[in-house]
Parts: sequence; C-alpha cells; structure tokens
Amino acid sequence: MGGRVVIRTLHEGWTVTAVSSTGQPRPVVAGLPATVPGCVHTDLLDAGIIPDPYLDDNENRLKWIGRTDWSYETSFDWTDPGDQRADLVCEGLDTAATVILNGVQIGQTANQHRVYRFPARHLLREGRNTLKVLFEAPYGYAEKQRAALGDRPGAYNEPYQFIRKMACNFGWDWGPTVVTSGIWRPIYLETWSSARLAEVRPLVTLDGRDGKVRVHVTVDRAAQAPLTVTASVAGVEDRVRLAPGERTAVITLTVPEPDLWWPRGYGEQPLYTLTVTAGDSVWSREIGFRSVTLEREAFRLIVNGQPVFMKGFNWIPDDCFPNRVTRERVAERFHQAVDTGANTLRVWGGGLYESEDFYAQADALGVLVWQDFPFACAAYPEEGPFRAEVEAEARQQVTRLSSHPSLVLWCGNNENIEGHADWGWQDTLDGRSWGAGFYFDLLPKIVADLDPTRPYWPGSPYSGSPDAPPNDPSRGTTHIWTVWNREDYTFYGTYTPRFVAEFGFQGPPAWATLRRAVSDEPLTPTSRGVVHHQKAHDGNGKLLRGLGDHLPQPRNFDDWHYYTQLNQAHAMAFGVERFRSLMPYCMGTIVWQLNDCWPVTSWSAVDGDGRRKPLWYALRRSFADRLVTFQDPETVAVVNDTSDEWQAELVVVRLTVHGEELARERFPVRLAARSAMTVPLPASMAPGDPSKELVSASVGDLRALRFPADELPQASYEVTTEQIGDGVRVEVTARTLVRDLALFPDRLDPAAVVDDMLVTLLPGETATFVVTGKDLGPEALTAYPVLRCVNE
Repeated sequence: MGGRVVIRTLHEGWTVTAVSSTGQPRPVVAGLPATVPGCVHTDLLDAGIIPDPYLDDNENRLKWIGRTDWSYETSFDWTDPGDQRADLVCEGLDTAATVILNGVQIGQTANQHRVYRFPARHLLREGRNTLKVLFEAPYGYAEKQRAALGDRPGAYNEPYQFIRKMACNFGWDWGPTVVTSGIWRPIYLETWSSARLAEVRPLVTLDGRDGKVRVHVTVDRAAQAPLTVTASVAGVEDRVRLAPGERTAVITLTVPEPDLWWPRGYGEQPLYTLTVTAGDSVWSREIGFRSVTLEREAFRLIVNGQPVFMKGFNWIPDDCFPNRVTRERVAERFHQAVDTGANTLRVWGGGLYESEDFYAQADALGVLVWQDFPFACAAYPEEGPFRAEVEAEARQQVTRLSSHPSLVLWCGNNENIEGHADWGWQDTLDGRSWGAGFYFDLLPKIVADLDPTRPYWPGSPYSGSPDAPPNDPSRGTTHIWTVWNREDYTFYGTYTPRFVAEFGFQGPPAWATLRRAVSDEPLTPTSRGVVHHQKAHDGNGKLLRGLGDHLPQPRNFDDWHYYTQLNQAHAMAFGVERFRSLMPYCMGTIVWQLNDCWPVTSWSAVDGDGRRKPLWYALRRSFADRLVTFQDPETVAVVNDTSDEWQAELVVVRLTVHGEELARERFPVRLAARSAMTVPLPASMAPGDPSKELVSASVGDLRALRFPADELPQASYEVTTEQIGDGVRVEVTARTLVRDLALFPDRLDPAAVVDDMLVTLLPGETATFVVTGKDLGPEALTAYPVLRCVNE
C-alpha cells in the first residue's frame, strides 16, 4: 500500500526586502511584491526601481544588487490534511540561503544547481503560516570562501569558482555582470503518507535488438507496511514487493525489438512512456531505446552501432535571468538550431543544468546533448563546503537526466584542464587544489555508479590523458581560438583535428536588436553603448582586423555592421566546411555559439533578441547533409552525410568575373554513405588572371565558388517586388556577378524576417527572397542599407 502524494505550490504573495549591503549606495527596497519563480533583478525591474540592465550601460549601476542580502517572505493558510509527512521542496534557490518556517530555521542551502527537501510537518500549523528565505549576498559568500581557502586563478577577476552558481552571472566575454539572488525554480509543500517515490533512475540499454530498462527506485517511507512498486513501458510491466524497512529496488523490463531512437538525420525519434508507481506516488517520463559508446582517442560517438558526425552549437543560458526562459522560447531556439541542419547542442560548463523543457525538446527532435558539469575557465577549490556540494549536485542531476535519450555525453568541465596546463595557473596555485579531484575522480565515479549507459569525458579540450597536452588536435577534443584572437580565418585550413568542440568568430547582433539596446545617437562602432555591448577583449579591433583582404574597410556604421556580420559568416562557414571535409577522421564541429543571453556583439548565430544573424544562414548551407566546398585553390571537397550512397557528377567551371566561360571539366562522384572525398583540380582550372577569374564547382543544385583575389566588378542587377499575404516577394536578377546578396528587413520592421541570405549570383541568374513583416515599402526594401551585396 502507499498513501496519496499532494503538491501545493507556494508561489503567491511573496515580497522581497533588501536586508543589508556592503556599503554601496542602494535604493530602499522593503516589502516589494515579488514573483516566484523569479529573481531580485526582475522584481526590481518590474517595480521600476532599476533600469533594464540589458540597455545601454545600465548594468554598471546595478552591481550593488549582488552585494546585498535579500529576504523573500510570504504567508499561506494551511489545514492539516492528516498526512503523515509534509516536506518543503525548493527546486532552485539562488544561492546561499537560510529557510525559515514560522520563525524556525528549517534548512540552509549553498548551491543553485540542487533541489533541497526539508521535513516541515512538525512546524506547520493550522491557519496562517509564514515562510521566509534569506539570501546571503553572492559576492559576500564567494569572497568569504575565497578568503578561507586561498585565491584561485580564473579567466575573469570575479569569484565565480567559490560559489556553486551559474558562473556567467559574474560576467563573461559575451555577457553582463548581473549577480542574481532569488527563488528561481518552483517551491512547494509535498504532503504524503506511507511512502513516496524519492528517486527513479532508469538505465536504458540494448540487448541485441531488445530494449532493456533497469529501473532503479528509491522510496521514502512513513510507515513500514509492505509496499509494491510497479514499472511499465511499451506494454511490458513488472513489479517488486518491498518488505518493511526496504527502500530500494531494481525492476528490469525487457521490451522486444522496440523502435530505436536515432540522432536527427540518422533515423526517427520514437519515445515510450515509462511509468513507475508506489501506491499513489507516480513517476512518469518518456524514454528512448538506443546505445551510446565513445571511441576515446578519435573522439567518435557511436549511436546504435553507427558513428555519428556531431555538428551543431555550444549552448549558453538563454537569459541571465533563467526564470524568463519559457517552454516556447526553448522550442524556438531548438528549431533555430535544427533548421540549420544541426544535430548537437553542447550545454557549456559556465551555465546550468538546463530545464526539463530543454531536454524534452532534444529528445523529441533528435538533438544530441553534450552536458558539461558546471565548471568553467577557473581553478576550483575542492575543500571547504565544495566537495560535498559538488557530489550532492552531481548525484541529483545525473539521476534527474538519466531518462533522456538525447543526453549522450557527460563532460567534467570547460577549459579547466587546459587552464591548469597552459594558462600559467600552476605558478599561482602553489599546490592548492584546482578541481582535478572532481574531473578525474569524483565525477567519473558518480557517472559510472549512477549512469554507466553514457560515456564520461574529463573536460574539453582534453586529449585523453592527464599527461598529454590538453588541446592537441590529433586526439580527443580541441578548442580553436587562434583564428579569432590573431589569425586570418583561412588558418582553420591548417588544422586536421579529430573533434572541434569550440571555435568561433564574432559579429554584431541584428540592427533592430542593437538599436533597441543602445540609445547612442548616432550609432557608431566606437560609440559608448555599442562598445559596452562588446565584452570581448579588443573585440572591435579584432572584428576590423579580421576583415583582412576578404572585405572592404567600412566607410560608415552601416558598412561596419554588414561587413563584420558577413565576415563572421564567411569565417565560420570556412571552418565548418574544412572540418566536415575531413570526415571520418574528424567527427565533430561544434560552433561557438548558438545563442546569446542579452543583446551583444558576440560569436552567436542567433542574437539576444532571438534574431538570426547572417551566420545562421551561412551555417544552414555548411551544415547541409550534402556539401560541395573549396578547401584550397587546387581541390574541391564533397561530403555525403546521409545514409545513402551518392552518385553524381561534379562540374567545375573556370570563368571570368563577367560570366564568360574559360574551361569546363566533369568528374564522376561516388561517395559511400557518411563519407567525404577530395577531388584534385586539373591544370585547366588554374587561373590565367587570378584577379579577374573565378571557379565554380557544382553537384546538382549545390555550388561552391572560388573568388578572384582582386576587387569584384561593381554589381548591377534588376529588382522586382510583389506583395504576398503578410509579406513581400523580392526577385533579384543579376546583370553582373553579385556576391553575398543580403536583405535586412528588420531595419524597416523589427519583427520582419527574410527566408534566405548571402546568395551569390552569376550574370543572368535570379534569386527570390520572401520577406514577412509590416511597413515593407518596395522602395525602402530594395535600397541601401536594407538590400546589400559585397560589390555594390
């Protein structure tokens, strides 16, 4: 038998008060209505007490928030339902908090990444009850730990490694410093009798063609009567009977020949509902049947026996205030990712374990999730409260996420092994701990114990051995930042990596995004607000130097905006196509980054207001299942990332910039499934005049172009428009070569979008664009600076 389980949310009637501060000027905040789940920043913003930290340089005037202690308080009526137990469950407290129920301290917390459960039955009373959560200032807590344990080096002069909290809250080279406090995930009372399901951990594997689910169950008990636990999936059911005093059980379910769950592009994503019951306590999740292994030196992921080329993006928190990230917003980001052809998201270690909505989207869409444990770009202490917190957090999260077929890799950290080896940390650590015990001992043991169905990798970059250079491209994973920091983007062509887990090139956000966030008049690359929304060291200098010989130097802000966005797209397309052309030696290209957490010039493909940058359109071509690309002047690479053999004809044409054909060659192409090949070009394709000739390589509708070394002729084209439904069809016919034709309709209507971008036309060719939006007058829509091309 098992008693009922009832959840009563406690999300109403909250107020927030500033309790104390470290001497910084601050407004008086007392009894302010608060939203739960939420955080102090959004409460203050909703009340009009602070300006929006995402606009202009308002962020600079809000540092006091992270140095203030805060008190959240509510009251609620309670009538004793007669249940034996009542627990106060806090799914997310940010971060160091004391929880007080009816004047009595019920518990303390020190970890944003954990769920806390406190027995509360003995403190609840009939009628009115008060609940208070006191948050210690995050800076105060972190600095106190730093003083006690000794400083540790990190990428930024902030104490983020001394508190188990989203590290990028303290600012990053793409994010603002907005150090939050608050009840950021649900808080509720859970009442129950007899027993409840405390933990369900399904381990899903394949046994030949059969699916096996080993359901590990832990129950909490209020009474010691016999208890039956039942598990069922896909029409298969089994049960165990727990004797009095027993709390754990394993139920094994064998499902005959289930449909397999595959990564996107490799098959379908069937999901099966797994339900576990213990009396009235019910746990239910969707699972998928698949196997996952990792060839470690090559860093090649194998799903259902099939090697998978992982192509996709790094994911950062989509907002500095995660409670604002709705299910709909998560779905929008996922579709923006998969619409490029991506099949992977890496949840980066400076952020969070994401929401259930995130992993459910990945399961449904076949997106592989690489999950970093949240450690990034710093030496982390292993003493004090941290080892116990990290262990509790990891055990909780590995258990929580075990049901998701999309999760295929646990990774210990982001760049900390590299930092210890290559960034001079050892000189300042003086023998103090830096996190090695987490990455090489604690975390792998937890994964092996709780989730042996998935591989674990100590960190990224990492070459497979603690003694090897961490960022060796020939083994394991590599991060490539030489290009953004100091080299031309063609330098990607010098790399022959096994797996690229991080590489990126910056570009500004959409014009409408920047215009909303920055009130500078006029906007210039060096105006105050534009510079504030560029967090990378010498970021704008690198943007201009990165144009190199590829694009003209900008004459004005409109040119700067277009050329730097376009150069970002060119750089990343070159890198992605280089690494894909090396398949199967290289089996991963993970772009830094998909998204932004605020409006900023960054490495993202989708900006902080959710608008697609030109990079997004370029990656949609570079991530396509089949690809033709020039990797150097003498060869063409052809990639077939499908499950079918590809037999076709490669047509290579040398022509003048005015469209006159000078030579044509044809090559039969036969590629096995999931393979790539390079085709050397004959001498007839060598340019007679490199400054005035280009080469086209095409297979069917796919085409790559190798452009001349000199300036292109001035573009000439005809444009027609036609009103259609809620938008406009724009047709451009080229009289001359027209390179990287782009439309930016958000300059006319911030909500307007275009279906394609960065289209190059040879003389006589036509491109059609569909623009949806309002106020799209044909004259403005087809004129500078809305309609652009490189050689305008």
